[in-house]
Formats: sequence, structure tokens, C-alpha cells
Amino acid sequence: MLQITVERLGRLLAAHEPLCISLYLPTHRRLPENKQDPILYRNLLAEMESSLSEKYPVRQVREIMEKFQSLAADDLFWRHRTDGLAIFSAHETFEVYELQRPVQKLLVIADSFHTKPLVRILQSADRYQVLCLSQHEARLYEGNRDGLDSVELIEVPTELSDVLTDERSPSTQSVGSYGKRSGEGGSAVHHGHQPRTDLAEAEVLKFFRAVDRGILEHHSRLSGLPLLLVALARNQADFRSLSHNPFLLAEGISIDPDSLDLEKLRQLAWKGIEPFYLNRLIGLTEKFATAQSRQSGSGDLSDVAKAAVSNQVATLLVEADRVIPGVIDRETGAIGSVNPTNSHVDDMLDDLAELVMAKGGEVVIVPAARMPTTSGLAAIYRY
Repeated sequence: MLQITVERLGRLLAAHEPLCISLYLPTHRRLPENKQDPILYRNLLAEMESSLSEKYPVRQVREIMEKFQSLAADDLFWRHRTDGLAIFSAHETFEVYELQRPVQKLLVIADSFHTKPLVRILQSADRYQVLCLSQHEARLYEGNRDGLDSVELIEVPTELSDVLTDERSPSTQSVGSYGKRSGEGGSAVHHGHQPRTDLAEAEVLKFFRAVDRGILEHHSRLSGLPLLLVALARNQADFRSLSHNPFLLAEGISIDPDSLDLEKLRQLAWKGIEPFYLNRLIGLTEKFATAQSRQSGSGDLSDVAKAAVSNQVATLLVEADRVIPGVIDRETGAIGSVNPTNSHVDDMLDDLAELVMAKGGEVVIVPAARMPTTSGLAAIYRY
């Protein structure tokens, strides 16, 4: 299961061979609500199959539906859901993403993927990652103020044993007898439960270096999220002394992560992240005020849309949960009128966010109470 990142969103936004299927589903973490999730999913699949059957031959429809239906039959999958699900299918592509915020039920069959619901989730300012670290184990979580979920580690050792050599010097091994009850004979079995202190320390530091390198390369750089370290004080000090991760927050939580359940970890993590989150919003607000006073920033939708097309927007603040119906011409930045007969009306704030991201700009979703404008957006220009 994948978490959405800027890089993965970029791949979804790239051109794909038609047809492209985007499916969004609200899901639930607990009983009894989550019992309805697979039912809702199968209902969407029925809609999908009916729609595809109108345009494509039976054999092609069957091939398209196969992976979706396989997921429908996976009972274990449906017992462990988060707040939402996004599935994208195209030629040689089938990706399933965990979402930590609810989404509206939606099925889009088109020549490109429908990614707008992901933009607001991905760019929300309250997202963060947590590294739980002991001398023997590393775990990574991703969350926001409301939820925290495990992240599958990619190219990162999860246990100390992952980085140790297969053979140790005999002088560092202890001798014990396993597999026999007391009083029974048996050959000696070498094990390492009492290694020399200096060797143990070197092994732990080797483990920490490998974790730091893997987290930075395969997680922090891809997500761009602040990283909170949860570890005992000694492990905090050792890890920080060798870490090269610029996303690692200066203040961590000095506690044994194994003593925390997921909800307690979430509570402590948000308590640690919230000051960073608030300071970031204050900084962005002040930066916008300065830019606006120098006429290098604007909260006017028409002006910002034209600036975005010209690749002038460095940072775009978008008000959470705000919708401005309409469409933006991606070539000129002109605002299009809304067709009142269309049941699905585009949101110009989402269009604008996608446009800024496609041009390499930063998009930040901000709570209404923290927005520096009343227009639903605030842009800081590159020049």
C-alpha cells in the first residue's frame, strides 16, 4: 500500500496511454462503519463495468476489471483501512493509495487521471512523519492532526540485524545451549546476547547511519515533510550526531517508542509537531504580506491564474475546504464560466493548485482561520 507523495502525484499527472481509471472511496478505520466499505466499492465496480461495456469489447473489459475485483475479494485488505482510498489504473499501471482524510465517492474514466482530490490532501500544512527508533528497530509513520499510519519502509533497514555481517569474531560470541531441556546433552550453540560494549555501540551506530541514509533518500526527500524523532535520550543524541537529514526537527520526543500504542503516539507526535506547524503558517503569512506590499504577491484569482501560467508563482496558499466553481484555461490563465447544467463543476482553486505544482511551485493548504486573504488564495511570486 502506497502513501501519496509529490513525486508519485507527478507521475500520475504525466501523460498515460488511455484509458485511465480513477476511483476514490471514503473508508473507515473501525467497526461497524468499515463493514460498508467493500459494499460501496463493489457498487462502484458495477458502475465501472457498465460504463466500460458501452464502449469496449467484453474481453478488454474483463481484463480491466480483474485487478479491481481481486481487491474486492481481499477480506484482510478491507479489515485494515484508513480514511480514504484512491485507485489508479491504466495500461501497465495499477496503484492503490492510502488516504488520511476522507474523500467523496468518485469514478472517472478518461484519457488522464483525475488527481484533484489528492492535491488538497498532499499539500495540507499539518502533515508530518515520525521516526520511532530503538537500538534494534526502526519504524516510520506519517500523519496529520487527526491520524497516524505506518509507512512501508523502502531501502531502509528495519532491524539492527539487517546491517550486521553474517559472521562475527569468535571472541565476541558467547556460548549457550538451546533446543534442549535442562539436564539434556547437546552441542554448544554460539549466540550474541552478551557482545562487548564497544562492539555493540559500533553496531548500533552503523544501524543508525543506515536508517538515516535510507529515510532521507527514500522518504524525506520524496515527501518534503518534517520528521519527528521518537527515541530514548541516548538514542536521540547518537542518531542526531550522525544524521544528515535536513527535515529532522531539532526537538524530538525522548521516550521508548515501544511503550506507546498508536493513538498515544499520535497525540504526542501532534503535540510536538503543532508548534512547527503554527510557526510555518505564521512565516508564510508574513512572507505573503511582505510580497504583497512589494507587488510581488496577490490574492486576486484572475491575476494569480495568469501568473501561474507564466510560471511566476513560487508559493500558493489555498484555503482548506473552499471551493470556487469554474475552470481555468491552462494556456492563457483565463477564467471560464460555469455550465449550470453540468452536475460536476470544476473547482478553480484545485485547477490553480495543479497548475502551480506542474510548474514546480509550492502549494500549501491552510485552514480558513489562518488565511491572510478572504479570497481563498494567496500567491507569492518568484519575481
